[in-house]
This record gives sequence, structure tokens and C-alpha cells, in this order.
Amino acid sequence: MAKLQSEFTVECPCCGATLVIDPHLRRVTEHQAPERADKPNLDHAQRILAEQKERRESLFEQSVQAERSRGDVLNKRFEEALRQAQDEPITKPKRDFDWD
Repeated sequence: MAKLQSEFTVECPCCGATLVIDPHLRRVTEHQAPERADKPNLDHAQRILAEQKERRESLFEQSVQAERSRGDVLNKRFEEALRQAQDEPITKPKRDFDWD
């Protein structure tokens, strides 16, 4: 798109993008994002996708193992709470009118 004489170009101080502004329309007519330094190289796309797939599978395996051992952990906690409850003396709970 051809730049008009009334338009002017400004570089954004925050992100470094190039903005073309038309003062008569009072708006940005063109925006060009700056080149990112962390932009992935498409030559390595297959390697990047393979790494992400391995990471997802690893996280899934961890969640499966945690879910399998969850029942054992809950059973141990229940048994411990049951032993504590058996060790405590049985007392009659106080009601509001018992305090008078």
C-alpha cells in the first residue's frame, strides 16, 4: 500500500513495531510487527513438535501414575485417621443448653 504524504511513520517505544499514522483519519493505517528473537525456525519444526509430543506424553504418564497411587494414599490417610479416632476417648458433645 502506498504511503500518502500526510501519513507519518512512528516506531512504538514498547514493542518496537512500526506504525503508519494518518492524522486526518486519526488512526493507525498500517502496523508492522518487529522480528522476534525467539521466533522458532521452521527448519527445526519437526524436532520441536517431537519434543512437545514427548513432553505431553511424559506429563500424561505422570498424571496416570499419580492417579493410580491416589487410592493407596487415600487408604493410608483413612487408616491413620481411623486409628486416631479409636485412640481418642469417646465424649458426649456439649449442647447449647448444657452450658447453662
